[in-house]
Amino acid sequence: MQQACFSELGQRFDMAEILSLSKARKKKVRAVKETRASENRVKFGRTKAEKKLTEAKKAKREKDLSAHKRDD
Repeated sequence: MQQACFSELGQRFDMAEILSLSKARKKKVRAVKETRASENRVKFGRTKAEKKLTEAKKAKREKDLSAHKRDD
């Protein structure tokens, strides 16, 4: 609940809410963890078909590269 206060000039301003530092710190930590979790979901959360396709592309690249190597 915010209270209204008046300055010496009669202007109205609102006082800041009282903030619990431990709650603010915990909230920040939760936000950082959620960000990291969402990044990991993108990075590691792939379906089996996507993983298989990536492996097939990697194998093809390696095969194509080895086909162009010179035998000396």
